[in-house]
Amino acid sequence: MSAQAEERGIEAGEEWGAAETPLTFQRPVPRRLVHRASMAEVFVTGAVPTGEGRFLVGAQWPRDHALYHPDQHRLSDPLLFAETIRQALVYLAHRYYAVPLSYRFIGGDLDFDIARPELLRVGGAPVSVVLDAAGTWTRQHLSQRYDMRLDVVLTVDGERCGRGSLSVLAVDERRYGLLRRGRTSPVPPGAFGRADASRPAPGGIDPAVVGRLRTKDVVLEPGVGDGAWRMNFDLDHAILFDHPTDHLPLMALLEGFRQIGHLEMRGGTSSPDGCHHALLGASVECLSFGELDEATDLFVRERVRGPVPGSRRLVVEAVQAGRPIAGAVMTWGLTEGADTART
Repeated sequence: MSAQAEERGIEAGEEWGAAETPLTFQRPVPRRLVHRASMAEVFVTGAVPTGEGRFLVGAQWPRDHALYHPDQHRLSDPLLFAETIRQALVYLAHRYYAVPLSYRFIGGDLDFDIARPELLRVGGAPVSVVLDAAGTWTRQHLSQRYDMRLDVVLTVDGERCGRGSLSVLAVDERRYGLLRRGRTSPVPPGAFGRADASRPAPGGIDPAVVGRLRTKDVVLEPGVGDGAWRMNFDLDHAILFDHPTDHLPLMALLEGFRQIGHLEMRGGTSSPDGCHHALLGASVECLSFGELDEATDLFVRERVRGPVPGSRRLVVEAVQAGRPIAGAVMTWGLTEGADTART
């Protein structure tokens, strides 16, 4: 394989835009094409072009996962959908649009809605999903940057059950350095994670109250005031920090927002028998880089009733040194347990 082909992520014998075999969900795509270090964290299994800027993207979600595990009623973790959208955009960018592997991807806006969560219930086999994806890819030749947006419809066994979108900016290393103003050195695991005695303990939050199974997956500690929390992330976390990075990843921020939602739902209205609250959608806006060496405070700015009975919307914000770095609007709704779900 030539150095140029390697830089662009081309497999031996492949050409850009070459037709792939039909979606079979037999194996994940190469991990470097979705910016993952661990093979276990690759969910996308391939893509098939269906028209100008349109693709069917296959993915397989595990029956169980250390962080993105099913809930107590066996519903797939909604953040699997968010992560699959991210991986799909990155994969298509490298595989079909010749975006070099050395380019840095900067998250913009992410949103997703799950209309029929019961279709994502985990059974005796991994959940195979398809994203009907439409992409907009603009290359600015003078600045060597790519502006990209991917809109997807989520289907399972041919049935539509959700939608989502993601926009990113991709730039070369020099321009990334200008944007980061010299703060481009990846922070290695263990640099100032929870193992460092100089950082506070996680705050004694029971993992169950934030929808997690393990103490190491709790990313919150109490803040000051009503609806105030602080992120206490661990750079040794094998999933949220799959590889060294110089800023707070979008999916780590989203995990913090989601955990706040679990806390809010526990203190909200009671659920009817056989039902529970689940995250059904989120719209996240990234405003600036989140620095790893600055405190990240999370605030619940608004609590309102959702569009259907039993649903609630939460407006949350992430702040560093008094400046907002991201915000999100989350929708939580009632879903039926496995024993009461209609067939």
